[in-house]
Amino acid sequence: MGRFWWWPFGRVPEIAAQELYSLLQDRERAPLILDVRTHLEWSGSRIPGAINVPVTELSGALASLGLERNRPVVAICLSAHRSIPAVRLLQDNGIRNVRQLQGGMRAWGKAGLPVEKS
Repeated sequence: MGRFWWWPFGRVPEIAAQELYSLLQDRERAPLILDVRTHLEWSGSRIPGAINVPVTELSGALASLGLERNRPVVAICLSAHRSIPAVRLLQDNGIRNVRQLQGGMRAWGKAGLPVEKS
């Protein structure tokens, strides 16, 4: 990883909340939702079916995630800052179809889309 993958600024591929919600309705096309917020944030509310690996732990957890190279991944955080380095890290590790949720969980909530709570 020659670049500063952890830098939370810059441009990465994105997907809008409503588009992501539509994809999640089709089990064959549904991406893996990787929530990179803290465990506390994730336990408060999350997109149904999301898995949680805080961005600070992601590099060390990649091997144990068993990510499928052909399955799309959408990284999410609260406001689309921590998900930027998550997307870069996944790209650097061979996951090509990876995007971040545009606007993060704030955009998801503003759109009135469903969440799970602990």
